[in-house]
Amino acid sequence: MTLRILALDTTNEFGGIALTDGERLSDEIPLHSPEGFAHIIFGEIQRLLARHSLMLRDLDGFASASGPGSFTGVRVGLTAVKGLAEATGRRVVAVSNLRALASFGTRPLRAPVLDARRGEIYGAVYDACLRPVQDEVVMPLTNWLATLPQGELEIITSGFNLPPVQFPIIEAGRSLAGAIARIAAQEFNAGRAKDPAEIDANYVRRSDAELLWKEP
Repeated sequence: MTLRILALDTTNEFGGIALTDGERLSDEIPLHSPEGFAHIIFGEIQRLLARHSLMLRDLDGFASASGPGSFTGVRVGLTAVKGLAEATGRRVVAVSNLRALASFGTRPLRAPVLDARRGEIYGAVYDACLRPVQDEVVMPLTNWLATLPQGELEIITSGFNLPPVQFPIIEAGRSLAGAIARIAAQEFNAGRAKDPAEIDANYVRRSDAELLWKEP
């Protein structure tokens, strides 16, 4: 049976939706919505399914980017796939944006980096099997670069211009939905999909409200 997974990325203004056919990506639609995706995401899902003559009940599962990214954007995607999964009785996978970005690499060590704003970046290091080598962190770029291990390492970015560094740099596309879909299909096949209530956001950095909160 062909495994069909619908994946969403709504974590920043450049998002997307994607569909798998087994572990192969069958379609990906990049989306750009500076005002967010809550008002358009379900219409875009309907259009994607119509292109393939599919209904929601024909899907085997759902996936969403879990962050890091816009706090509101992360919640929109996760809430959408949770609702779709609960309505159809399907399972779900949440995929880190940094892990998805690492999938564009070709070297044994892959260091994905995303703009966290406020003079900071989100970064991590994965191996070629997308297993974490260094935890996901948020910190100034120069501090993070100093933590990178030596070896056959490359840095992978998405819409973020880096200064010259000692490692090769790969510029991935803006939309990570296709990468999220492929990783999710592998997770489903490995039996690691979850019930909708079990997935959660991967913010890495605390929200503004948490940063401003002070204990009495």
